[in-house]
Amino acid sequence: MAKSANEGIKDASNYLRGTILDGLANAATGSLAKDDQQLTKFHGIYQQDDRDLRKERRAKKLEPAYSFMIRVRVPGGVATPQQWLDMDRIALEHANGALKLTTRQAFQFHGVIKSNLKRSIYEINEALLDTLAACGDVNRNVMCNPNPLQSKVHAEVLELATAVSNHLSPRTGAYHEIWLDDGSGEKVKVTYDPPLIDDIADPEEPIYGKHYLPRKFKTVVAVPPSNDVDIYAHDLGFIAILEGDDKVLGYNVTVGGGMGMTHGNEQTFPRLADVLGFCEPGQAVTVAEAVVRVQRDHGNREVRANARLKYTIERMGLDAFRAEVEKLCGFSLGAPREFHFEDNGDRYGWIEDHLGNWHFTLFVENGRVYDTPDYPLLTGLREIAKVHRGDFRLTANQNLIIANIAPGEKAKIESLLGEFGMIAAHERSAMRLSSMACVALPTCGLALAESQRYLPDLIGGIEEVLEESGLRHDAITIRMTGCPNGCARPYIAEIGFVGKAPGKYNLYLGGGHAGERLSKLYAASIKGDDAPQILKPILHDYAKNRTEGERFGDFVIRAGYVKETKDGRDFHKDTSEGG
Repeated sequence: MAKSANEGIKDASNYLRGTILDGLANAATGSLAKDDQQLTKFHGIYQQDDRDLRKERRAKKLEPAYSFMIRVRVPGGVATPQQWLDMDRIALEHANGALKLTTRQAFQFHGVIKSNLKRSIYEINEALLDTLAACGDVNRNVMCNPNPLQSKVHAEVLELATAVSNHLSPRTGAYHEIWLDDGSGEKVKVTYDPPLIDDIADPEEPIYGKHYLPRKFKTVVAVPPSNDVDIYAHDLGFIAILEGDDKVLGYNVTVGGGMGMTHGNEQTFPRLADVLGFCEPGQAVTVAEAVVRVQRDHGNREVRANARLKYTIERMGLDAFRAEVEKLCGFSLGAPREFHFEDNGDRYGWIEDHLGNWHFTLFVENGRVYDTPDYPLLTGLREIAKVHRGDFRLTANQNLIIANIAPGEKAKIESLLGEFGMIAAHERSAMRLSSMACVALPTCGLALAESQRYLPDLIGGIEEVLEESGLRHDAITIRMTGCPNGCARPYIAEIGFVGKAPGKYNLYLGGGHAGERLSKLYAASIKGDDAPQILKPILHDYAKNRTEGERFGDFVIRAGYVKETKDGRDFHKDTSEGG
């Protein structure tokens, strides 16, 4: 079978250079060449256009209103106050005046026009952040648990997330030549710590080679009992195994998770990651490199819809995959250690850590940081960043932790939180606080339906049912995506909406409260506005008949609304018992 078109683009790209520089210099259009649009993803950039304006511009015989989304890597989601101020300024000067906090602890800018691309990326790098490998067929932003309740080990897991991110970054000089060229012609010198597993024949890309990976690759680090990074939804994961609450003994390694699928194609499905084995802290980066290399050499390069690591493991089997990883590592993985996850949500409001420092977790609905007349959130966080001496932590649930506030600084930060209306941000229904949505319309070219612009209103309708049922304080996870690619991880939510067509969604129920179980299709192609009435009898039933401590996702399975689903191959089977 012939290789996918993207493989040919990578092959001819001269290590991701393509004709991007020529395209940036072409002032006759706001777009880039088709092949270069694939290559710029490796540089953290997606070309988009405003779909709200397509019809109008077509009628005027104008090209689409092209702009670009820029994604900024933030390993572990930790940024300094100065970096926050820099991102704020770039959003105002070069983008659409808003910061987006993603579901994978990264910043996104939307609405950047082509003439502002190079300057924006240069300024991002001046802030000691970058966009390299934020997208594309490589390892992307590495996530880790930011929970201040587990702050005794945060420094160590953040160090691992940063080390994996650095080690697995592409080494091509294309990024610096295109976006950061200072005229010196000097190539950036890179060293590997720890050293590479072995010598590779490709000096330009020692880990990836000229064809990179068959598909995107996502890595996370979790610290039980919190699964806020949704470890089972990712290609590679490290579950910290603790002795007490302050010593990391090592990591259980997980592989093969992934959310994306294609409507109508049962050969594609979301999949939960498997536990591969246990490694010591000093072995983790080597294991990460080995997993990437096995996927590089064994992943599907013919059918892109089946190119993720999850399908490689389905095809090879976990034991054979483990054997290949261990062969590259030069050591065997240990037996997995015991662990337990309780939930995958955030802890809102004030938390004091073991050192006496304070942390404030702020609810940011769908990760959208912008000003409205009633809620000047962007301005308020700018004022806090000007005086804050700790750090900011982006969470995997699109929220923000103002972290490491010294006791003597708490009153100052608390005053600003109150002045700009942020103290009350988490005084919402527990369902709203447990919600996530992808960007979708108007900019995402894959979106079939609304998501971040619609979910707040939809939850508003469901909240009426929650109040009737006495469920206002029950943290039921609810997530929405505008297409089946699953960027907001809806297939492990207790209630998930996945866009099927304008105004219509597939409704999924039964995901695990700690992200440990897949959901199941309950009703197909429902109108979004009908969702509150469809969910009403189920929520009333849950309120009346749940057992003590029973979560909503567990209840809908016990009550027979949907069947339990843990194996991705069963995702499309027996799709609904109630819908």
